[in-house]
Amino acid sequence: MNDVSGNRGGGLSATLNEIAWAAGLGCEIEEGAIGVLPAVEAACDLLGLDPLNVANEGKLVAVVPGELAQVALAALHHHELGRHTAIIGRFVEDQDRFVRMRTKLGGWRMVDWLAGDPLPRIC
Repeated sequence: MNDVSGNRGGGLSATLNEIAWAAGLGCEIEEGAIGVLPAVEAACDLLGLDPLNVANEGKLVAVVPGELAQVALAALHHHELGRHTAIIGRFVEDQDRFVRMRTKLGGWRMVDWLAGDPLPRIC
């Protein structure tokens, strides 16, 4: 059983896992909808980091009821800082509280809590 009170690193994966655990829900996200800048993706590839585990200050993860998602998206797009806002997924019934991501290739990948320190893999 996970406890969200401990330090589990930063990034989108930790944020979504913390929300899913606290809400008692699962989460399904779309890899293609997550806006990772090409330079960030290249740096993460070079250092062996997963962009979902890298802390990203100044970003917002908003959870809104599904029927209001498009309204919230439109409102955020009206502000300069929200021009790249996207709906990346949804929370679903899941007693295991898993966060899963549909990859760009169409498969599913678990987006788990970060294990250990977010140190780069140098090969």
